[in-house]
Amino acid sequence: MKKSVNKKINIAILGSGNIALDLLVKAEKSPYLHVVLISGRDEQSEGLAFAASLGVKTFSNSMEAIIKNRDAIDLVFDATSAASHLKNAQRFDELGMDVIDMTPSKLGQAIVPEINLDEAKKYKNVNMVTCGGQACIPLIDAISKIHGVLEYVEVVSTISSKSAGMATRENISEYIDVTKSAIEEFCGVKNAKTILIVNPAQPCINMQVSIKALVKEYKQREFIPAFNAVVRRLQEYIPGYGIVIAPLYEEGILTIMISVNGAGDYLPAYAGNLDIITCSAIYVAENLAQNKETK
Repeated sequence: MKKSVNKKINIAILGSGNIALDLLVKAEKSPYLHVVLISGRDEQSEGLAFAASLGVKTFSNSMEAIIKNRDAIDLVFDATSAASHLKNAQRFDELGMDVIDMTPSKLGQAIVPEINLDEAKKYKNVNMVTCGGQACIPLIDAISKIHGVLEYVEVVSTISSKSAGMATRENISEYIDVTKSAIEEFCGVKNAKTILIVNPAQPCINMQVSIKALVKEYKQREFIPAFNAVVRRLQEYIPGYGIVIAPLYEEGILTIMISVNGAGDYLPAYAGNLDIITCSAIYVAENLAQNKETK
């Protein structure tokens, strides 16, 4: 297969909410991606108006625009909702289209770039898990690789109320279920518990994620270099990813706290919960672009 190193691949974005528009801005800055259209449901929406102001073709007939323009599209970002993606996925499959699913639909191959980026090349439909999953799974994976099978892990994600849009609020149950399942499947954890707190505080807080893992014997000398290496790699594609509490071990519990500050592309800097998943998705798309023959 010919690699498209010097030529951008054509991207379509389905949805016109916060995640869709942040993807749009990030994709337009990418040396590998070109947005050919964005399609929502409301022609009067602020999102479509913003996209049009950037010179991007906009449509308000949702999936129909993707279908009609499929020959001009190499890859679709589905930034709708879990329920919508369950319907859209069948159409994508019928058309043989490649899609990156931004919703917690639990369809397609789950991708956490730090762990299984190369798997994205093997599937037509890949799923970006959740923002909490992207934040915590690489670190939990590092804990388990050093300490063996973990009996119990608890992850608490706190996000600003203003960064929780309609799709986020509609999908809270799916978020909790998908994040829990992904932690258990990716990291071999026997029992994971996930909690999401939507905080209305003013000024708005950045996304924070705390991890607590039961560890019988803490291997600090082995774990700290591995932990630092994972954080450095994450920061290569998630610049706002940082550590608030470095690994702290007390009474059999290993605690880590993460903070994610957004890049401020389309979304405000406090919306790190959205930025982490769009950064991860763009990273996956750029990797696919470098290994894909364009149409």
